[in-house]
Amino acid sequence: MAKVTKAKFTVFKIYAPQAKKVYLAGSFNNWNPKTISAKKDKSGNWTAKVDLRPGRYEYKFIVDGNWTVDPCASAYVTNNFGTQNSVIEIK
Repeated sequence: MAKVTKAKFTVFKIYAPQAKKVYLAGSFNNWNPKTISAKKDKSGNWTAKVDLRPGRYEYKFIVDGNWTVDPCASAYVTNNFGTQNSVIEIK
């Protein structure tokens, strides 16, 4: 019988106090820049919550229309555009 892996509630956070809108896009949502909206707190941190199954995912934040790596990511990889994507590993 195959083992069923459960999705894990994962929080992505970026500090962008001047931003008006922040979204999250990555390999987990087909890089769609409008489906995962982040919420801003009083301190200027934006958070987006996603259920992810164990695996390795690439992602970026879209801060006021600008694709931005996560400065707190544990790893980065070069993408097809010659820029960097952030990497998260869900265990």
